[in-house]
Amino acid sequence: MAELSGALEITGEAVDAEEDKLRRSLLIFACALMNFSVMVWLAIYWLMGLHFSTNFPLAYQLVSISSLIYFLKTGNFVVFRFIQLSLFLFVPFAMQWSIGSSATSSGLMLWALLAPVGAVVVSGWRESIPWFIAYIALTAVSGFFDYFLGAGELSGVPMQTVGVFFALNFAALSSIIYFLVRYFVLGSEKIKSQLSRQHILLVEEQNKSEQLLLNVLPSHIALRLKNQQGLIADDHPDVTIMFADLVGFTRLAAQLPPEEMVSLLNTVFSGFDELSEKYGLEKIKTIGDAYMVAGGLTREPREYVGNIADMALDIREFVARHPDLSKHNMGVHIGIATGPVVAGVVGAKRFIYDLWGDTVNIASRLTDGAVSGSILVDKATYNRLRQHYLFDPLVMVKMKGRGEVAAHRLTGKLA
Repeated sequence: MAELSGALEITGEAVDAEEDKLRRSLLIFACALMNFSVMVWLAIYWLMGLHFSTNFPLAYQLVSISSLIYFLKTGNFVVFRFIQLSLFLFVPFAMQWSIGSSATSSGLMLWALLAPVGAVVVSGWRESIPWFIAYIALTAVSGFFDYFLGAGELSGVPMQTVGVFFALNFAALSSIIYFLVRYFVLGSEKIKSQLSRQHILLVEEQNKSEQLLLNVLPSHIALRLKNQQGLIADDHPDVTIMFADLVGFTRLAAQLPPEEMVSLLNTVFSGFDELSEKYGLEKIKTIGDAYMVAGGLTREPREYVGNIADMALDIREFVARHPDLSKHNMGVHIGIATGPVVAGVVGAKRFIYDLWGDTVNIASRLTDGAVSGSILVDKATYNRLRQHYLFDPLVMVKMKGRGEVAAHRLTGKLA
């Protein structure tokens, strides 16, 4: 889980880097467009024979290009952004006032709108608020002074020319804003597409990690391990334990090549895994050629004792009928016990979920005492099953540290 969290952080950093890169390229793009537009604007004015001071346009280009060179050398985007937005905001108003009113300059101040719009895409909506307020304030000041600057005729600019340049200014500014927004949207979609791909890869890796965890631990324990840190230990008052031990496998393992031996054992335990899933039981572990499974660990209202018995009968049939196993004359003996256990996760590396208690020991000893093809259950399990299952008469099994213990041989299920 820690690896996935780290991967998410790395992905987030990568997305932030892409967004920062997009903003930088946007501002460079806007800087280039504005400088090109200024040159075209000046050329049109001079071709039409309208000569006026070129100090403001030339000063704009000088400062703009200098700030771009400074950014390319130092990488200081904050300074570059402030200079460019300031130029976008103040130079159009200064040029308009040098020509005359907003009417005679053909609404030149509209170019200043690029400052708050540009701030939105290269800085963010919060940072754009001061630039928008400044634009509104300068527009209000310009409108106030327009009242005193007179009509177009007083400035020497014919009204027909004023109308043409109104259209040119609107068209040029609208084009720049359109291309900036389009560039921003395309870049944002590219980043979203990259993020989506990264998210899909992360989900796939998370699913693999979770599936691996579920292959090692019961699902309810895996969920707890993901959501909490520290010791996991539970006291279960009533659990049914089953051990299924292969007969003759140790002898066979000495005769078979390693690959064939492991393949055969994998065939057996994979079949047992399918049966444990079929009956909703929890596989605990494999010990050599022994398979351990339990029912009742999740405390759900389930007939887990009967499910264990059904799985035991199916295991016996599976081993008896499987061609690869019958070919080697392999069998299975099974022990089942019901009672209290302690369950928990132990280990820091290659951790395992295991069960401890007298019930586990009894189930293991019953397995040792069962002959090939038989299923021995303790008294507690027998009392829970005897109304629905078939049993042979009582047998006595000698157990280490306990002496002889009564057991019952499960033979089948009542119709």
